[in-house]
Amino acid sequence: MTILSAINHLDKVKPNTYSQPEKIMWLSSLDGTVKTELMDTHEDGEAVVFEEYNEHTPLTQKLLIPAPYDEIYIFWLAAKIDYWNGDYGKYNNSIAMFNAAYANY
Repeated sequence: MTILSAINHLDKVKPNTYSQPEKIMWLSSLDGTVKTELMDTHEDGEAVVFEEYNEHTPLTQKLLIPAPYDEIYIFWLAAKIDYWNGDYGKYNNSIAMFNAAYANY
């Protein structure tokens, strides 16, 4: 999944008013965590290169988590939107789905 495909998928299933740079920042935060907490703790993890994403990062940049686990990104972005909207009921559902998918990964 690329940055653009994650954002486009999210915007299709969960229309929102958050900017693309904000969503890129959220994806960067998640991939930074994945790199540090998961990849770097395993053999050959240092071979994976990660540089923070920002508005200058090509939207074709592949995200770190591969299919079939890449739906994690959609759940993560949905949870961030629900949190910042102050909709904590929806946030609890979104973050629970994220946590389950992340645990499976």
